[in-house]
Amino acid sequence: MSLDDRLHDDSHAMAAELVALRRKLHAQPEIGLDLPVTQRTVLEAIDGLGLEVTTGTSVSSVTAVLRGAGNGPAVLLRGDMDALPLQERTGLDFASKVDGAMHACGHDLHTAMLVGAARLLTAHRDALEGDVVFMFQPGEEGWDGAGRMLDEGVLDAAGQRVASAYGMHVMSSEIPRGTFTTRPGTLMAASDGMHVIVHGAGGHGSAPHLAYDPVTAASEMVTALQTLVTRRFDIFDPVVVTVGAFHAGTRHNIIPDEAQFDATVRSFSPRARDRIRIEAPALCRQIAAAYGMEADVRYDDEYPMTVNDGAHAAFVEDVVAEVFGGERYEHMQNPNAGAEDFSRVLEAVPGSYLMVGAHPGDDINGPNNHSPRADFAEEVIPDGVLLHAQLAIRALRRDVRTMHPDSPEAATIPLNA
Repeated sequence: MSLDDRLHDDSHAMAAELVALRRKLHAQPEIGLDLPVTQRTVLEAIDGLGLEVTTGTSVSSVTAVLRGAGNGPAVLLRGDMDALPLQERTGLDFASKVDGAMHACGHDLHTAMLVGAARLLTAHRDALEGDVVFMFQPGEEGWDGAGRMLDEGVLDAAGQRVASAYGMHVMSSEIPRGTFTTRPGTLMAASDGMHVIVHGAGGHGSAPHLAYDPVTAASEMVTALQTLVTRRFDIFDPVVVTVGAFHAGTRHNIIPDEAQFDATVRSFSPRARDRIRIEAPALCRQIAAAYGMEADVRYDDEYPMTVNDGAHAAFVEDVVAEVFGGERYEHMQNPNAGAEDFSRVLEAVPGSYLMVGAHPGDDINGPNNHSPRADFAEEVIPDGVLLHAQLAIRALRRDVRTMHPDSPEAATIPLNA
């Protein structure tokens, strides 16, 4: 039996155990950078494998190094572990037992897949021509857990800087179940946050002319931001601004002193990101001034763009086609407007991030990631384990960039490549 066949059989033989692990994680979700229950569960799941394990000092991370049979380079595989502040409404038997927390983005599957990959690669250590770093990361959902782990040295955990890095994300809708997809260059957007407080002067709702109404000014800002992105930015280098929170007032007949809102800002190029960082706050301040008021604007840089190295994105496509068949790979035409702190890893070392369809029913347009009704097909777990393992084994055997010498550098690939 070939190595590929053994890897396939072994990854699928552990499916039931990994599904049970996923359900255990799903029922006990934790949010942010401090995930003690999740961390303990992961440590128990990889105990006895002979890995070199360290835990984070500032976050509940787990870094595990598998020493291969050869003296080659090191490769990193990453799985994020944190949940979202949502009240689950799936009705699943193993639904969250934690009020206000839910694994609505599939990180429980990611963790189970990475545990499976650690077990699978340990069983086939002789096939590894170098070392593998398993990066179990907290705090992806806006907490910059990847940045924390980079600061604590995850890229050098094997004693040498990893030569390449790979990560995978399940999608509860949009992508056909079991289909893998990625693209060279910009894969996901940069994400920033903007917090605006409009300072007015309150009064009676019956006499707005005697007050300075911050609700009216703030409402105009929300609308004007949409006009800004369509009239000041190239449609082929887009920007997305979404106001997700708006707060003002206490009663319908009281004009409040203040109104405030929070927006997420997504961009796909450094140029567009630099411009929106200047122009969006300026627009809000100018609208406030036009109404005789002032606006305090805080603009927070969050995650950079997730940019795949061209050669490594082509390598992922090759591996998917060789392991699962060409019909299981679909080229991603356009970037995803979501954001990822795996972008921090790909800024530091070459590699590729990819998506896998994991919608559980027949409707590809069902509840999407971050929905309180988001659900995921557990049947993709063993395939995720297998792909993690195959990427590591094959990347350590080959110089990926020489395999695809004609692949353009990631930064030169246009958005519509």
